[in-house]
Amino acid sequence: MTNKSVIFFDIDGTLLNHEKELPASTKESIMKLKEAGHIVAIATGRAPFMYEELRKELGINTFVSYNGQYVVLNGEVLYANPLNITSLIKLTEDALQNEHPIVYMDHEDMKANVPEHPFIKESIDTLKIKQFPTHDPHYYKERELYQSLLFCPVGEEKQYEEKYDDFDFVRWHPVSVDILPKGGSKAKGIDKIVEKLGVSKENVYAFGDGLNDIEMLTEVHNSVAMGNAEDVVKSVAKHVTDSVEDDGIYHGLQMVGLLK
Repeated sequence: MTNKSVIFFDIDGTLLNHEKELPASTKESIMKLKEAGHIVAIATGRAPFMYEELRKELGINTFVSYNGQYVVLNGEVLYANPLNITSLIKLTEDALQNEHPIVYMDHEDMKANVPEHPFIKESIDTLKIKQFPTHDPHYYKERELYQSLLFCPVGEEKQYEEKYDDFDFVRWHPVSVDILPKGGSKAKGIDKIVEKLGVSKENVYAFGDGLNDIEMLTEVHNSVAMGNAEDVVKSVAKHVTDSVEDDGIYHGLQMVGLLK
């Protein structure tokens, strides 16, 4: 058992503001945590390749990606939970008939099963990342996929939810839905790291703002919701800090006693 604290941060709306920028106070706070000997980690729905530059800027090499499906501790893969490929192929066939494109994602890249589609561009552009899925309809072959993206208007994902019970479908954009292994979550990914590090639950912290942070903020002993979070997210957290735009990370770390 170690006396160190480990602090998990969501990215979008938590570490990064709504312009996908890292506030100066947030970066300074992260550096102070590390100087004090704490372990700083990321817990996000993003793929690892989508925030490699952020990890380098902050010197972070422990993270939970894909909402718990791909977990890395000190630069080494600790846990991986891939999608059921047989079910994904069947879902792809159904989606193609409905003119709903799919993007396949592993830990290194993402590929679309159609050459182009306005829904793909519209949703991926909001992430403001350098990567954009290129066309490879067979990317699922001979590799493990940890998430896929289904592109369809709100409500049309219900037909897939009813048919594919080994997947969770989580909407993140008006025209896009995450496809994840059933029952996965950031909280479960965090558990893998905490168990391996031997950190007591009293020394585990988590900051988040989104609906996919609810389980994490519910289960982590010291949980902090951002001021810009929805009310349902705030309701499950132990603390609520200011918004990401108003130095919320800095104030939240002060609130829980990790910074003076």
